[in-house]
This record gives sequence, structure tokens and C-alpha cells, in this order.
Amino acid sequence: MSKSAAKKIQAIRGMNDLLPSDSPRWQFFEAKVRQLMHRYGFDEIRTPIVEQTALFARSIGEVTDIVEKEMYTFDDRNGDSLTLRPEGTASCVRAAMEHGLLHNQTQRLWYQGPMFRHERPQKGRYRQFHQVGVETYGFDGPDIDAEVILLSARLWQELGLMEHVTLELNSLGSSDARAAYRDKLVSYFEQHQDVLDEDSKRRLTSNPLRILDSKNPDMAEMLNAAPQLMDHLDDESRVHFEQLKAMLDAAGIPYVVNPRLVRGLDYYCRTVFEWTTTALGSQGTVCAGGRYDGLVEQLGGKPTPAVGFAMGIERLVLLLETLNLVPADAMGGCDVYLMPMDDSATVAALTLAEQLRSALPTLRLQLHCGGGSFKSRMKKADKSAATVAILLGEDELTHQTATLKFLRDDREQQQVAQAKLADALHALLANVPSH
Repeated sequence: MSKSAAKKIQAIRGMNDLLPSDSPRWQFFEAKVRQLMHRYGFDEIRTPIVEQTALFARSIGEVTDIVEKEMYTFDDRNGDSLTLRPEGTASCVRAAMEHGLLHNQTQRLWYQGPMFRHERPQKGRYRQFHQVGVETYGFDGPDIDAEVILLSARLWQELGLMEHVTLELNSLGSSDARAAYRDKLVSYFEQHQDVLDEDSKRRLTSNPLRILDSKNPDMAEMLNAAPQLMDHLDDESRVHFEQLKAMLDAAGIPYVVNPRLVRGLDYYCRTVFEWTTTALGSQGTVCAGGRYDGLVEQLGGKPTPAVGFAMGIERLVLLLETLNLVPADAMGGCDVYLMPMDDSATVAALTLAEQLRSALPTLRLQLHCGGGSFKSRMKKADKSAATVAILLGEDELTHQTATLKFLRDDREQQQVAQAKLADALHALLANVPSH
């Protein structure tokens, strides 16, 4: 075998395996999200991870960092330019338009899945990353803005994160108001070219609002003195924003108005918001969204008001882990380890395991497979994290009983008739704190 053939193949940088020791945290988070979306009346949509490149160039903006530098784009065998989706909103709009979901209808949709951006990997931020997103269509008023923010706030409350996150709000106004403000901003920045860093100079002609989002401390004083978009809002957007704030006040959701919050994608208008945290070190965004009333029309549909958000699963799971907020009983393992004491009991153990799974649908039961000595079988039982082991040997087979051996506390083992085993396990596990 050649050296090249023998070389280990490893995962692509920034695209990570999710190992069995990690997946329970993801499952815990995803279950909370799914339950919450169901309770709020949102319907799940699943879109392909590959789309035509033009979809993202037209929606996100050709002069954004994502389209210019971060997309995974390739030509397929037909010569069509395709792209791994860098975000979920454009795909959701495309699907809703293509399948007639927006015609004289309102929609509340949600999705989750992988997104792809070629950027420098760092903790909680990868080249293949996963998002949960919410998109709503056909609602013009600030009530739906408030609703999606309240949904996200309830998720933080139910995960135990509310005291660790901060809601930041801003309004970008209408496209006309923003265009007028853009001219004033460019004029201001041109007067301070000597302070702008190279990245900001590049954005001056392409996306000047993003300069406001710069974290460069050398530019902080100049940015703080820049014209504020809030002072240039159109009347309709100002009223919309005031109504939204009143609704959040009534719901008891605290927030900070951040006039420099602009979002990185071209399609946003009016309301924009971010949930940020400092619990992971420097301030980081864990959820962001806002209004994008012009995107459907931009992609060839009829004018349709829309608002949504996306949250990064990697960063939120890391936050839950850092704050130790995932319950122990959500961390995998099993309740019961069913162990034939020797190979003669294997078939009986297999049959009994299926009977117990039918009688107790929520029971987490792991059957010993693979033979081995009694000592090695007990080691596997202990490693399974089960509360109790069910032992089947020659005596048990003869008398149609099972032996319950307690693995986590110092109790005498018990003999139970197999016919009464399901009831015994139900009563036993009901008294275990994690159940």
C-alpha cells in the first residue's frame, strides 16, 4: 500500500464530529426548541443544504463578507453554480415562494440544520455550524416582532439562561430612510478616513453601516460621535419601534436600545435585535434577527412583510455546558442493564428485553451483547450508568425469575418473578430522583 493510501483521513477543518458524549446536550436543547415551537404554533420546514448561488448573492448582498469571502461555492457537472447554504432565511423564502405558501396567507415557520461558511474556526464558531431559525410572513405590525422576541425569551427562561443574556434592539427604518442615512454616514466617515482601519475603508463603498459594528478600540471615539440612524428614522418606523418597546415593557422583557446594532445582511429593515452574553468570555451573540420586509419582492415575489431570527446551536450548547445547565438525566446512559450471566441465557434475555420495552415505553434499557466472563459483563453493566442490572442465569431461567442488582446504592439484591418485573421496575425507577 502506498504512503498516500495509508494516510489517515481526518475531518475537514472547522467541520466537527458530534460524539456520543456530546450529543445528549444537543438532544436536550433541540427537544426544548421543538416543544416550544409546537406550543407557539410554528410549523417546521426543511430545505436542502445546497441552493443556486444566485439565491444568496441576491438576498444576502454581493458585497457582504459572506458572499465575497465565506461561501462554499462550486460548479456541478451541468456547469450550474451551487452553494452550501450559509444561512437559512433565503432558503426558507425560496421554498415558501416556490410552493405557494405566501399567496394571501400568513406563515409561522421554523427550521434547524447545518449551515456553512469558510471563516477562521474558533470555539463555538465553525465552518459547518448549526442553527435554529424562525421565519414569519404576512404580518406587518410590531406584534409579530414582539412575539418572536418573546418566544426566544421563553426559551432562555426554560433553559435557565435568562439571567445570562441581554436583549439589544434597534430600528433600521425603511429602505428610503436608510439610504438617506447611508449618505450622511459615508460623508461623516470620509471626513475621518485617517481613523478608519483597512476593513472599514473597504466597507465604506460597499456596506458602510457595518462599520458601526466594528470592535476596533482605535475607532471607538469616532464611531460614538457618528450620526445615529435613530435620529433619521421615517415616522412609520419610529411608531413601529415605539410600539414594539411598549409591548416588551408590558411583557416584562428588559432590553437595551443599541443605536450601533445594524446586522450584517443587506435584507434587514426596521426592527433588528440580538441576544448577547458575556458568560463565554468576551461578548458574543447567541441569537439575532429582525425584519426583512423587502426580501420576498427582491427574490421575485409579491411584497411580503417578514420577521425572524436565527440562533447558533454550537454556541448555545457551549453556554449550557459552561453554566452546567444540562440536567444529569439528560446526559445519556440507561436506566436498566439486562445481563445474561452466561451464554445459555442469551435468548431468554433478548426476549425479556423486548417484553420490558413493550410494557415500559419510556424505559431506557440496554441489553448486554457480546458474551464475555461474568466479571467483564458486570464491568459493562457498571459503565452503562444504569441504576439497576437485571441478571438472568440458570436458576432464574428455571424458576422464571430475575435478579435485580442495584448498581448505585448499597441495597440487597432482589429476586422478582419475570411476570411482575415490569411493575417492579416502574415502581423502582419512579423513586429515583432523575426520573
